[in-house]
Amino acid sequence: MPYGMMRGVTGRLMLLDTASLYFRAYFGVPDSVKAPDGTPVNAVRGLLDFIDRLVKDHRPDLLVACMDADWRPRWRVDLIPSYKAHRVAEEHETGPDEEEVPDTLSPQVPVIEDVLDALGIARVGVEGYEADDVIGTFTAHATGPVDIVTGDRDLYQLVDDARGVRVLYPLKGVGTLQLTDEAVLREKYGVGGSGYADLALLRGDPSDGLPGVPGIGEKTAAKLLAEFGDLARIMAAVDDPKAKLTPSQRGRLDEARPYVAVAPKVVRVAADVPLPDVDTRLPRAPRDPAGLDALSVRWGLGGSLQRLLTTLSS
Repeated sequence: MPYGMMRGVTGRLMLLDTASLYFRAYFGVPDSVKAPDGTPVNAVRGLLDFIDRLVKDHRPDLLVACMDADWRPRWRVDLIPSYKAHRVAEEHETGPDEEEVPDTLSPQVPVIEDVLDALGIARVGVEGYEADDVIGTFTAHATGPVDIVTGDRDLYQLVDDARGVRVLYPLKGVGTLQLTDEAVLREKYGVGGSGYADLALLRGDPSDGLPGVPGIGEKTAAKLLAEFGDLARIMAAVDDPKAKLTPSQRGRLDEARPYVAVAPKVVRVAADVPLPDVDTRLPRAPRDPAGLDALSVRWGLGGSLQRLLTTLSS
């Protein structure tokens, strides 16, 4: 469903790469933070503190917690079998593969989902797609500026100064965020948002199991993109004996044609995910106050939840 058909208002949209943030919360908040029964809730409380700080500092009009309904979609694996393969804990013939997740984090994820729902914060995951794809689709249809909050550099490809799309990248917690616009990308990587996916494709990404083009590292990839403009023109240059490629570069790119042919669909986030009809407006009061109170007592959410409620209502 197009973004314009969703219940919301035109304004600043904040998109949370939720798993990226609760992983950071889990590792950033001591596991001594526990519920009354002794169950760790460090990821839950840490995420609530993150959201409180983000809303307080950046004042979005719309907020969506984007979820991984499938963290390793089959359509990506079919194209590049190594995609995230090293992070698989258990393969499943039907349904998503199981990702390696710390034992004390897994039980906190349903609690996070319940709390977000009770708060009334839109939570969107779509079967067969990653959170990145949900973020890409919301961004594509947004009518105002967009802040994407993620610890995943893959989403730098969505940065677009002309449309007011930037990435808020946590350097330390969310107290220190890198406000990533095209100037930052050009300074760090030599490319703008539109070139970042091609850069990532060429250099590869071991954390996602993407091999890249052997012998083409980040600096060489940036130079090639500066010289030729984009991936398609680089590959066209391989067939042009007059093009400014070294024999080594020409040979490596030629050998990598099978990878280069399929990698763009894997690396680039989708912009056509069938999004559900959701109310994306920032909630001023909880959708389910009684349910939220019960969750707060059950899991000992205390000050983290109260601070967020105060921020939302202000």
